[in-house]
Amino acid sequence: MSTKEDRAALKQAVHDKLLSLEEAELAAAIAHYRAYMADSRLDGREVHDKDDMVGSRENADLAAAFDAPVQAHHAKVDAIENTDFALTDTVEPGALVVLQNRSFIVCVSTARFEVNGTAYMGISPQSPIYQAMAGLKAGESFEHNGISFEIEDVL
Repeated sequence: MSTKEDRAALKQAVHDKLLSLEEAELAAAIAHYRAYMADSRLDGREVHDKDDMVGSRENADLAAAFDAPVQAHHAKVDAIENTDFALTDTVEPGALVVLQNRSFIVCVSTARFEVNGTAYMGISPQSPIYQAMAGLKAGESFEHNGISFEIEDVL
């Protein structure tokens, strides 16, 4: 990545992919929650047998279990939307960090994802590895879990 424009375009592409993946996770969690909530409602009959009541309660419990992922994905989308992803030379929230030929975006924790053929992983500012490298710049080193790392690049 040689030009500032190229670096900014890459960072924007990583941001956009991160946001779209998290929005998809949120949509799936909401769909599961709504499906179980709909199944938990008893129909309009006056009398319901024990099986109806048990099934309704089980589906309500499952819906409640899906509420936590809905809230977690909402929080991640909010974090992504409210983080400054401007180019930077310092490891901070919104920074893209390369170390040991691995690329990380500091915002929220994620599974690996690809942008332009490169694998990225989101890490949270609360993660221990971020805490170890916060405030550093390319060329600087830090230690995490007894292993020394050198920051190759920061965008």
